[in-house]
Order: sequence, then C-alpha cells, then structure tokens
Amino acid sequence: MTTATAILASIACGYLCGSVPFGYLAGKLKGIDIRQHGSGNIGATNAIRVLGKGIGIPVFILDMLKGWLPVWLAAGWIAQTGAEIEVISIGKVLAGFAAVIGHMFTFWLSFKGGKGIATTGGVLLGISLAGMIGGWIAFLVFLFAFRYVSLASLAAAVGVPTAMAIQMAREGRWDYVLLGFGLVVMALAFVRHRANIQRLIAGTESKAFTKKTPKS
Repeated sequence: MTTATAILASIACGYLCGSVPFGYLAGKLKGIDIRQHGSGNIGATNAIRVLGKGIGIPVFILDMLKGWLPVWLAAGWIAQTGAEIEVISIGKVLAGFAAVIGHMFTFWLSFKGGKGIATTGGVLLGISLAGMIGGWIAFLVFLFAFRYVSLASLAAAVGVPTAMAIQMAREGRWDYVLLGFGLVVMALAFVRHRANIQRLIAGTESKAFTKKTPKS
C-alpha cells in the first residue's frame, strides 16, 4: 500500500467510523427516536437528557472512541508505508477531521448528525493532548460557572486551538496543519450551535443540573 492509498483509506475509515450514530441507535434500543425528544440532537448530551446517564454516558464514550480509532489506525497504516513523521501527522489530522464530519453529517440519517464535541475530543486524544486538556478545562469552567452545556461546548471549541497555540509557542515549533484542524473544528462547532447561540442571546437556552426537561 502506498502512502497516498493509506491516507485515502484513513480518511474513508474516519468518515465511516464517525458516521455511526450511537445516540440514535441507543434511542432505538429503548424504542424511541431521539431526534423527536429533548433538543432533537443525536449526540451524547441529548442522549443523557433523554435516555438517562446509564445510556447517555456510554454513548459519550463511544462517540469519543469513534474519533480516536481512525486516528490510531491512520498512524499505523501510514507509518507502514515508510512515510515521514510530518506526513503521518497530516494523515492523522485528515482521518480525525473526517470522523468529525462523519458525526456531523452521517449518511445513515440523511446527512444530519450531531455537533461533534465528543468525537472531536476523541480525535484530540489521538493527535493533541494539549488541545484536549485545554478544551476540557474550558468546558468544565463554563459549565459549572454558567450551567449551559451549549456555552461550555463553545468555550471548549475555543479552548482547543488556544491550548494548541500556547503549547506550540512555548515549544517554538508551529504545526500549522494541527492548528488549522483546531480552528476549523472551532468554526464548525459555532455553525452547528447556531440555534443554541440564538437561544442564549434570547435567554431561553436550557440549563444543566435542572430537573426540568427542556424543549428546543
């Protein structure tokens, strides 16, 4: 297998892994269409809200794993072709980005999917520990400070490229492919959360840690 073939296979694998709608499938196991409940999203947050933590947390873990797995496979496949470290890094980023796109636009559900936060976390686990930690810190700080999951997710989206840039500046070595991934994912997160942003501005967004089940 050539390097180009390995990269293309990694991208295809990334999209296919990312496209598996675990939240939707978990809802079907309970006899409901999760898209008709809560926020209507198939991601882990809505799965926890609608199906409970016992099902929602495994969905979150699976959504993370489907981001991490193609990155890990890409590293192995491309390395076997004798490619340089920089090429392996590019292949991992492309595979990870494909997984995020697969989650957001899954062909299983007419190209309508989730918002990609958990899947992005899994990708970052495979390509940038600093980015993942930065994202998690921002998420937790904003979640407990304001109790809006959507706002915390947007903060995490900003925290990822910010943490990447800080680490690169400290090391004096800039990986523009990796940083570009962080910036593109941040932009996609804002696009996918545009309805949440409108509700936040209007003051109608639902808060976490409340007993009331919100409608959106």
